[in-house]
Amino acid sequence: MNPRTLDGDLQAALRPYEEIAEHAELELELAGRGEVERLAKLAPRWDELIAGVPAQPPAGAAELLVRARLIHERTHIELIRLREGLLSDLATTTRARRAADGYAGHVRHRSRLDRRA
Repeated sequence: MNPRTLDGDLQAALRPYEEIAEHAELELELAGRGEVERLAKLAPRWDELIAGVPAQPPAGAAELLVRARLIHERTHIELIRLREGLLSDLATTTRARRAADGYAGHVRHRSRLDRRA
């Protein structure tokens, strides 16, 4: 068999795994920028990519799969950071609202009606 054909066959066999790694990188980029809605819209594409690979990957795909897994773990960490930041912001807002409500109780409410008229 021609060595170029073998090389071409290997590249073709690895292309789906390269696409998985590229997709994982895009997910990480979006998570890092906090673009959660865009990230969520990518889920169907991830499912398509995963469904398109055989149960037993070629030996040459191992490095790509490890890279995709590590990137996925980093994405998970970014999403945890986003969640924690949102929860912290929510707690701060809740405390500020309670403090404002406490001060509002001491303010005399004036009638909106102009009695001078």
